[in-house]
Amino acid sequence: MPCTCDPMTEALISSLRGLPVYLPDGRRLGQVHDAIVEVDHWSASHLFVIDCDQRLVEDGIHVAIPWHWVRAVSEVVLLRWFPPTPIPASPMNP
Repeated sequence: MPCTCDPMTEALISSLRGLPVYLPDGRRLGQVHDAIVEVDHWSASHLFVIDCDQRLVEDGIHVAIPWHWVRAVSEVVLLRWFPPTPIPASPMNP
């Protein structure tokens, strides 16, 4: 499905790719690979983060960060919240 969002929105979302992502305490989580866009409203719902620090995410697996966890975006992405670390690669089911 081709993007029918305005060119400015598309440019802003694509400019996120490659930005480093930092936790509120200053630790580097990883790097933005892409943004997940809700097509109903053409707004970012999640950031897909790659190259995650293995001390924060077990095995350095990629993670999807909900957009509402993002505090600020400039030369870096700063998160307002992140769950306790390390995040297990395979969460246990109760």
